[in-house]
Amino acid sequence: MGKERENDRLKEKLASAASMPKDVVLGAAVVTIIGAGEVCIENYRGIIEYTDVLIRVQTKGYQIKLQGKHLQIEYYTNDEMKITGRIVSLEYCK
Repeated sequence: MGKERENDRLKEKLASAASMPKDVVLGAAVVTIIGAGEVCIENYRGIIEYTDVLIRVQTKGYQIKLQGKHLQIEYYTNDEMKITGRIVSLEYCK
């Protein structure tokens, strides 16, 4: 696990030096929250759990847990998804 963390730090330094976005170099998730009713997640790896009150999404290194009411995935592609509904909380979990 230490070697992977060291590689990520090196990639982060290279991205910074080359003025490249971290999401491109590191594969980091990009989470965009629009009000309390919409979340877009880019660079995710998979959907772990999906109900109308809880959605868990796997990204590189952690999970994103959304809780709310009437949650639904409007669309998803291989690397992007849009979630709508009444979002009460968003949490990053290891």
